[in-house]
Amino acid sequence: MLSLPNILTLSRIFAVPILVGLLWHPGPVGYVLAFLLYALAGITDYFDGYLARAQGTVSKLGIFLDPIADKIMVAAVIVMLISTERVIGPHPVVTGWHVIAALVILLREIAVSGLREFLAQLSVSMPVSRLAKWKTAFQMGALGLLILAGALAQWPWVQQIGLACLWLAAALTLITGWDYLRVGLKHMD
Repeated sequence: MLSLPNILTLSRIFAVPILVGLLWHPGPVGYVLAFLLYALAGITDYFDGYLARAQGTVSKLGIFLDPIADKIMVAAVIVMLISTERVIGPHPVVTGWHVIAALVILLREIAVSGLREFLAQLSVSMPVSRLAKWKTAFQMGALGLLILAGALAQWPWVQQIGLACLWLAAALTLITGWDYLRVGLKHMD
């Protein structure tokens, strides 16, 4: 049950309170440390699945925890980037219309989780699509860049690229969310 892949997945969950703490009242050092922790968590996200498949230790616990760990981390980072003021500037890293992209991502995560839970009761699995993997890559990259942007206010292009990736992730989120909903609707009365 506590194989290395599951320990890596659990480490992401346990990293979230530390990440939130680093983003609570961050200075440039806090943002850099948060970015490093976030990057490390992203690496564990790759390796937990890779190791589980390579070692033949894919477990029900891992299948259950992996998407939860991802969603907890993404939601926590989005909330902190929307609410935390940068030390260098008087506003959060994600403001204005960009909050809509962040909300689209959060709402899709909640909706797809509920849909997966509903379909699991019917013994219907909903595999992750290739496009959903791209969505996750842009989403994780966007959030990483936006965390780093908090420390690099002198380089506004970091934040601009992060926001562009956030919008791209939001667009992919809508497409993949619709795809999952179409599959789910076929199993509803």
